[in-house]
Amino acid sequence: MRSSPLSPCLSWKRMVGIFFLPFILSGFGPRFKQEENHVFGKVHPPQPRVSAVPPSSLPNPLSLSTFFPSPASSRFNWSHLTPLELKNRSVGLGTESTGQGNPHFTLEGHKFLIFGGSIHYFRVPREYWRDRLLKLKACGFNTVTTYVPWNLHEPERGRFDFSGNLDLEAFVLMASEIGLWVILRPGPYICSEIDLGGLPSWLLQDPQLLLRTTNKGFIEAVEKYFDHLIPRVIPLQYRQGGPVIAVQVENEYGSFNKDKKYMPYLHKAMLRRGIVELLLTSDGEKNVLSGHTKGVLATINLQKLHRNTFSQLHKVQRDKPLLIMEYWVGWFDRWGDKHHVTDAKEIEHTVSEFIKYEISFNVYMFHGGTNFGFLNGATYFGKHAGVVTSYDYDAVLTEAGDYTEKYFKLQKLFGSFSAIPLPRVPKLTPKAAYPPVRPSLYLRLWDVLAYLNEPVRSHQPINMENLPINNGSGQSYGLVLYEKSICSGGRLCAHAHDMAQVFLDETMIGILNENNQNLHIPELRVCRYLRILVENQGRVNFSWQIQNEQKGITGSVSINNSSLEGFTIYSLEMKMSFFERLRSAIWRPVPDSHQGPAFYRGTLRAGPSPKDTFLSLLVGGALCCPGVPNINFIFRVLKQSQCSWGTCPFLLFLFFPHLQPNLPTLISLTNLSLFREYHIKTIKNSNNNKRERAKPEESQPPHSNSSLLLRTQHCQQWSIFIYDFL
Repeated sequence: MRSSPLSPCLSWKRMVGIFFLPFILSGFGPRFKQEENHVFGKVHPPQPRVSAVPPSSLPNPLSLSTFFPSPASSRFNWSHLTPLELKNRSVGLGTESTGQGNPHFTLEGHKFLIFGGSIHYFRVPREYWRDRLLKLKACGFNTVTTYVPWNLHEPERGRFDFSGNLDLEAFVLMASEIGLWVILRPGPYICSEIDLGGLPSWLLQDPQLLLRTTNKGFIEAVEKYFDHLIPRVIPLQYRQGGPVIAVQVENEYGSFNKDKKYMPYLHKAMLRRGIVELLLTSDGEKNVLSGHTKGVLATINLQKLHRNTFSQLHKVQRDKPLLIMEYWVGWFDRWGDKHHVTDAKEIEHTVSEFIKYEISFNVYMFHGGTNFGFLNGATYFGKHAGVVTSYDYDAVLTEAGDYTEKYFKLQKLFGSFSAIPLPRVPKLTPKAAYPPVRPSLYLRLWDVLAYLNEPVRSHQPINMENLPINNGSGQSYGLVLYEKSICSGGRLCAHAHDMAQVFLDETMIGILNENNQNLHIPELRVCRYLRILVENQGRVNFSWQIQNEQKGITGSVSINNSSLEGFTIYSLEMKMSFFERLRSAIWRPVPDSHQGPAFYRGTLRAGPSPKDTFLSLLVGGALCCPGVPNINFIFRVLKQSQCSWGTCPFLLFLFFPHLQPNLPTLISLTNLSLFREYHIKTIKNSNNNKRERAKPEESQPPHSNSSLLLRTQHCQQWSIFIYDFL
């Protein structure tokens, strides 16, 4: 399932941070014309059952009938089994096996199938939660599932954040209001292609602390986190009148499997704190035996059905209903890979098989959203490869929340099994084009250092996580600059993770990365500053490699095998406080030529009635919106000759509800020479990677190769800053 690793030559293309802004999009395909029975606001009539004959890529239907000899024979009507209708509650989600027919779920004693779809609240601007949940309901789903990211909710040890875009309780209650049940997946590890699989980076400070085990240090941290998280979940449970019908214990532990005591410990930790709803585990179909724990319902994750899909699951529990906790309708992308796409007809067929044989399922993802800020994780299969900013996932809704072919095929399918009409389909958001933007002011990185927090002075280099900042929790994301005066050249040796640019004073002399830990420094006539600027490109989110994901310089730095001592270390987290300080900096007109890292600034004017738009970009960068907590993001674009992911140039999607008038936005560019003669243009729409989308009410604009969709509801003017990383 994993893609080919990222080429090391691409690492220098990575952007630096961006803050408090909206939303990136990996591609906006051509919108397709809706069928007549899919007109907005109208409910299509029930359709005939979908044929049981599978496409060639799927297994013979006998593989399912072997386990399920009696396919469903009637339409479903769960109108009385919604959070709004069920007032008298006592038993919650349960399982039943009578010996006649298939085992099945029950809700308040009534037979029930879970039609779930994944939406991660932390990947969607809060202003769009309702829109995405309404679209989930209108498609025919009855349940929303979401992970809960520990690293975002406890960014510093002992400091918890459940506000704004991280308001878990508000998201769950909104789902209930719309009529959706909720399955929570609180980890503590969640994978989800986010940094360190959702574990806080400060856990990496102690090399003796073993992640995802009953190691004392790890368990103590989990206990404190659960002491803050679980009390928020308790009143949201079904039997408390809330919509939460099930809670997942950890995530895919069968593939990690380091400590047999760990899963039973987490099970008891949840029970001890008052979780009373159905508990479940989630594992790949081949890892159920090692991931299952006694007393917890086992579920599986898969991409396709085949003859032995349920073999391990049935060894664990033959008298329980099946739940596909993750049915992957797409896949995530990594820098350097091609964009993953899946066939809508194949998705439709597989889901029809689930329904016919009364298999509960959760579509992963219904709506992927965006890896805001430095949220993206990475994979490591011989080489480090960062996950892209977009979490479009080729999901049922696009990253922008638009409809796809998958959406309407699933809606038609669900309608054919439903005894009642489906809800109205929400309208799409309007879009507009605005005048082009060109940066006019700049500020060199070396001049910016004065606006950073007080640097750290250390005898030896300190890795990012162990820097004595953020109340002792270290630095989680961004870059670190190591500075040391040297008076002689020779062979420089340093272990930099993930990629470093090396400078003598202000002149770059080379790059260090996982495959290149040595660099020749020319002989010096006078003493000069050695500067090593290290970028964290995302921590691995899967596999045992998570234990070794410290960033920055790890270990000593030497020239000709002689260790260097006495470093000045600058933390470049790109936090909002830093950008606020840049307001007082003296910005100068952009010169005809400038080599080296710098910030650049331009202005986008959206007018008094702004709408969504796409920014057309030929280069990568980062965006920042002051005053908007928790909505940060990065984006990167590769040169046309190097780009193998999606279509170059890159397509970026931004939400402007987060913005306020006249507040600056930062764009960080990888190569100023590409950008200097380039105007940022805006258009209404783009069809980069050929995803089909529902046609909006307004006419379709001309096509552009790349674009950035901006949400402009509350911003008449944008100040755009650019940081030239290399």
